Amino acid sequence: MRTTRRNFLTMTGLSALGLGLATGKTKGKDFVETATMPAIPQEYLHPTRKLPPGLHPGSTVAITAPASPTSMYEIRNGRRYFQNLGCKVIVGDTIAAQKNEHRYLSAPDIVRAQEFMDFISDRGVDAILCGRGGYGSMRILQHLDFNKIAQNPKIILGFSDITALLNAVYRKTGIVTYHGPVASMDFESFTGNSLKSILFRDHFNPHNHINHNKAIVINPGIAGGELVGGNLTILTSMLGTEFEIESSGKIIFLEDVSEHAYQIDRMITQLLLAGKIQSASAVIFGTFKNLKVRRPFYPNRGYTILEVIQQLLKQTNVPTIVGFPFGHISSKVTLPIGIRAELNTEKKSLKLIENTVS
Repeated sequence: MRTTRRNFLTMTGLSALGLGLATGKTKGKDFVETATMPAIPQEYLHPTRKLPPGLHPGSTVAITAPASPTSMYEIRNGRRYFQNLGCKVIVGDTIAAQKNEHRYLSAPDIVRAQEFMDFISDRGVDAILCGRGGYGSMRILQHLDFNKIAQNPKIILGFSDITALLNAVYRKTGIVTYHGPVASMDFESFTGNSLKSILFRDHFNPHNHINHNKAIVINPGIAGGELVGGNLTILTSMLGTEFEIESSGKIIFLEDVSEHAYQIDRMITQLLLAGKIQSASAVIFGTFKNLKVRRPFYPNRGYTILEVIQQLLKQTNVPTIVGFPFGHISSKVTLPIGIRAELNTEKKSLKLIENTVS
């Protein structure tokens, strides 16, 4: 167990639920503190963080494509999911009028940024769901009005390349954002139940548990702090900018796909050299499909991704676990960026200890 101030120790033990999410119908608008959770030092909290209002039947969800193109057909499952929960769904022109004229981008940078800002400014829109990832979110950050975003807190949801948008909004405004499915995913039951428990007022539970008995512990420990993170490639690309993640005293969650072990090695090493991992209270890696695959690296064979994580994270003694159900997988949990959580590597459990919407 780590004993520095940033790790906010003396957490309670967590119930072993297997792979799953505890759900309940707890209402409330204020952050909820557990009885044994010591106050987090103010220096490790975002000074202006705030919760966006939760969803309910009748809420409006806007779908936009701030990165790569998608189509009305591809987003059908995301639309249906929110409609089945009683929400109205509107779709932006970056998807509805898509003609695939901009290569790997859904539209020019300023057009994608403007559509996003239009949904931010529209008081009738309660949540913004990103159509897909791919690439391009970083290119619109310079065109966003973060003062206006701060004045209009609402749910922003996505993952993969959308990591840039989620973390930039949280860093610049303090508004909690949500690392979860994009509209072009399947929204199968596990994913849908997790999302509902996080975003909907009548379904959220301020003591959500995420457990995975098959997760691999790299460094043992119990730690707490605000959640930040997302796609490893995007997070390292944001280093040195005004949008890079602040990791001190926080739980960092990381995932990626289609990257070789040496590429994962390079990116984790970059985070280490930038001091991001050493200053964190804990690190959680998501599900890597090729975690134990050993590929050639001339003139020898390479390490596996798991071996890379073991080599680089062992030296830090930061509580670390690998294999939680998030990332580029069909069954995924939604993780709120900016919400306080507790990681218990012995229980292989992550517990959200605050309300996730207002």
